[in-house]
Amino acid sequence: MKINILFSSLILFSLLALKQDVPPRLTLFLLIGQSNMAGRGIPETEDKQDQARIWMLTKELTWIPAHDPMHFDKPAVVGVGPGLAFAKRLAGKYSTLNIGLIPCAVGGSGIDVWKPGAYYEPTKSYPYDDALRRARKALENGELAGLIWHQGESDSTPANASLYEAKLIELVQRLRKDLNAPHVPFLAGTLGDFVVKRNPNAQTVNEAIQRAALRIPDSYYVSSSGLTDKGDSTHFDAASARILGQRYANIFIQKKLLPIKH
Repeated sequence: MKINILFSSLILFSLLALKQDVPPRLTLFLLIGQSNMAGRGIPETEDKQDQARIWMLTKELTWIPAHDPMHFDKPAVVGVGPGLAFAKRLAGKYSTLNIGLIPCAVGGSGIDVWKPGAYYEPTKSYPYDDALRRARKALENGELAGLIWHQGESDSTPANASLYEAKLIELVQRLRKDLNAPHVPFLAGTLGDFVVKRNPNAQTVNEAIQRAALRIPDSYYVSSSGLTDKGDSTHFDAASARILGQRYANIFIQKKLLPIKH
């Protein structure tokens, strides 16, 4: 009887530890961009499971154990993005790391709505202002360690692609200033091969992302080369979204970007 009581107590303790209302101090990552950051891959069992030591900030500004889907920009279509796989890779590498993900991506949003006061009608939101508000709330529970960006499909037009590099540099400078994070690493992913195949302007955006990463201090680009779409020539499938997230994490690991003992 005593053994059964002890066993039950241990199970209850484990569940409470995973479901605790207030997370520990967190290493925070801001997830920003458009639909391929929010995720449109179809969730599987592994994506829906809550993760120990990985938290996500809900739409209501509360912390819960992370799982997919984590974004809420377009609830009817949101799915698996790179964020969870990114965090799982880091948590697997660093056993003492408690991660807080701040999902803020908005499907379809062009870079021009990622500025103060800009309104995005399809989601009736202010992408930049909302991201700042959410990030500042998250900072009550931790320290910002990375700005993770995947966007550009909406700017892959003849008129916008040539301006993308300057706009991206301006965005990073503004974010760092507004969040008082001048040296926080900024990582930007390139657009998928399948996007470039159907729209050559996407290659111009990819080249702009790579040049901007060289010009912006403490910045890096993450290649999406070889990844596949979900059949729409626009969005990564779930498996590719996970690989992309791991590629983001590998930059942090290889470059030793996190403020922890390596």
